[in-house]
Amino acid sequence: MIRKSLLIFFASLGLACQNRELCRERLDFTAEWKFALNSDSDFSAPEADDSNWRKLHLPHDWSIEGEFDKDTPASPGGGALPGGIGWYRKSFVIPDSDRGKRIFIDFDGIYQKSTVWLNGHMLGYRPNGYVSFRYDLTPYLNYGAESNILAVKVNNSEQPNSRWYSGSGIYRNVWLVKTNDVHIDNWGTFVTSPEISTEKAVVAVCTTICNENPECQEVRLRTTVIDANGKKVVCKSDDAEIVSGGKCVVGQMLDVVKPRLWSVKDPYLYKVISEVMADDKVIDRYETPLGIRSLHFDAEKGFFLNEESLKILGVCLHHDLGCLGTAVNKRALERQLEILKAMGCNAVRTSHNPPAPELLDLCDRMGILVQDETFDMWRKRKSRYDYSHDFPEWHERDLTDHILRDRNHPSVFMWSIGNEVHEQFNRTNTDTLTLQQANVLLNIRHDSPAGREDTTVNINSWITAHLARIVRNLDTTRVITSGNNFAASENNLFRSDEMDVYGFNYNLGAYRDFPENFPGKCFIASETTSAFATRGHYIMPSDKRYAWPETWDQQFDRPVHACSSYDNNCALWGSTHEETWRAVKQLSYCSGLFVWTGFDYLGEPTPFWWPSRSSYFGIVDLAGFPKDAYYMYQSEWTDRTMLHLFPHWNWPEGEPVDVWAYYNNADEVELFLNGKSLGSKKKESGQFHVWWRVPFTPGTIKAVSRKNGRDVLIREIHTAGPAAAIRLTADRNAIEADGKDLSFITVEIIDKNGNLVPDADDLIRFDVQGCCFIAGVDNGSQTSTEPFKASQRKAFYGKALIVLQNNGKRGKATLTATSEGLNSATLTVRAR
Repeated sequence: MIRKSLLIFFASLGLACQNRELCRERLDFTAEWKFALNSDSDFSAPEADDSNWRKLHLPHDWSIEGEFDKDTPASPGGGALPGGIGWYRKSFVIPDSDRGKRIFIDFDGIYQKSTVWLNGHMLGYRPNGYVSFRYDLTPYLNYGAESNILAVKVNNSEQPNSRWYSGSGIYRNVWLVKTNDVHIDNWGTFVTSPEISTEKAVVAVCTTICNENPECQEVRLRTTVIDANGKKVVCKSDDAEIVSGGKCVVGQMLDVVKPRLWSVKDPYLYKVISEVMADDKVIDRYETPLGIRSLHFDAEKGFFLNEESLKILGVCLHHDLGCLGTAVNKRALERQLEILKAMGCNAVRTSHNPPAPELLDLCDRMGILVQDETFDMWRKRKSRYDYSHDFPEWHERDLTDHILRDRNHPSVFMWSIGNEVHEQFNRTNTDTLTLQQANVLLNIRHDSPAGREDTTVNINSWITAHLARIVRNLDTTRVITSGNNFAASENNLFRSDEMDVYGFNYNLGAYRDFPENFPGKCFIASETTSAFATRGHYIMPSDKRYAWPETWDQQFDRPVHACSSYDNNCALWGSTHEETWRAVKQLSYCSGLFVWTGFDYLGEPTPFWWPSRSSYFGIVDLAGFPKDAYYMYQSEWTDRTMLHLFPHWNWPEGEPVDVWAYYNNADEVELFLNGKSLGSKKKESGQFHVWWRVPFTPGTIKAVSRKNGRDVLIREIHTAGPAAAIRLTADRNAIEADGKDLSFITVEIIDKNGNLVPDADDLIRFDVQGCCFIAGVDNGSQTSTEPFKASQRKAFYGKALIVLQNNGKRGKATLTATSEGLNSATLTVRAR
């Protein structure tokens, strides 16, 4: 009996292996590329000489490897780093056994203006640096021992083309996909949950199957829903007939009994397995994530997830990863999201472009909602060489590809079709056109509203309606919004009547009048705050509010280009963190907010310019170290008991120092200086911190939070002595030996008692031995012009960061950090 069971097992295993060979393969295609910066030559031909080119693995951002220069064409607004023209080439072989298959290459993103050739044949051109796209390699492939040469030209030479740091190169992942002639199309499934109850969820699956065979093909589509443990929940099969060279869409409805719903607290994921069968053999297998949840916006009560009210507690995120640049790394993205999740964040806005697919995968798994944004501009430009030049020809394809790629992610809960586009305003009489002129302007043939071709339209409202129609043709399960810095009813995007949710960027004073000005409309604060801060930098007094540019000299420490970490300074169009949150918290009809920004980002160094080369807006600095405002949000957005006391306690003798505390789950906080009570404070109505003005005396300040007279938490800050040593702390001491995983190591300068030295700026040198290499170094300074790709870094307000990356080997890596006059430190990271 046991022997018979084993025979059955091995027979089924063999069948599974056989079917797997017949099915699709999706291969990581990022290893062993060659790269050169060269704008003068054409390297598209297979015989082009690349023997002296640099060898590297993708993803790759060549700009982050450059030197900061205020005169670079990108300007400090673009990060003050170089662009240019880069070439990538890869040699690879396709075995004879793959003859008869369809072989595709998928690029998750190339910045920007990419052209791709295979064996000298041009496959295509895509100007947008953020969209994902696919090319069919099959017609031009060599098989067997003969090599194939893939060449990619990336043109990021025309600058400025962005209002922030874009990066340059094949900065996202690349995949080689092998299928049979009959296969599920790229992004070829669409999974929704049109009916949800506690007893049953109806899952609707639409599957597009392609037939590249010269003959008509009869197939069976078997669709299976499996749970998070891999257990089959429900399965359904349907037959279909696909004409040669055609496509067939198969719709199926499956019932999931007693579904476990996806939410921000319980991000439960099912999986949909789509199998195409011919002659009882599986010839394609495709997986799609499934999170069963309902979404609903209400004009009076805000946002509902699974019919439960949920305030959207979000931040805006740009796509760079600090010292890693824009080169996508899943662990680096995960670390950002972990830091934000610990703050209480439950949503992110992808400012202002389609994100890396890995970000959405992580948000699905971690329970973070996503406002997925496509465009920063339409046909009216913001930068000299920006996407507005390509918008007329490419907007429809780019928007379509974006929606198709992302519409199965349960984390995506709304689409944004634009951010502060200039089409909000009517500035010239050319904004009024006939339908025929509007169609010609945007290369549209069959997308006109009702009316004759000579019917007059406002082109800006018409573009809004046109983009909304593209989205709704692909997905009606999510709302459409946009980020608007013009909050009046005359806004052309509002006048189109196509926005499901009205998004206000800033305009805090217009929040309370929203129901009166836009009756029956739903509202979200799509971009807020724009508060400035430099981690570890404090300017007294803290009880005055300043707004740049009106109070430039008063608000900011200009000689060092630093902003105070007290929450009292912001851009003139914005507001402080507390002011913004106070308004959003009080308004039930405001579905939530997205703070500008979660992290500092490269470029757009408002309010300063050179040598500032990154933003001051982040709640977290570029290195991933939280600023003080982080803890205000943590006190308000989480139930986790916390107490945060600041600033540091190293000041000139007798200087008045403003001491702040953020706390929750307590009635009051009492402050002590060297054991003497300075009194207890309670938060006043609408305030989110307590504070004391204390003449500095060396020693210890201590805060004690209490509830019902009992101590809850205690925090102490000690006056630090001279710098004595280096301390290393890894976010993870064990990583994967996959050549990609990272360990983020915090470097601190401490005194002999282990206290952080708050003004330390010592130069720290790093040496790594073993299975890791230095992927980047940083310290969070917005003005540092030190290179990110280096083996040394100066501390900034006592801290620095080094990022170690596995080199593909197992074992251990030993990091040693040294600095003149300080005790060195050693740390070990293991790769398994």
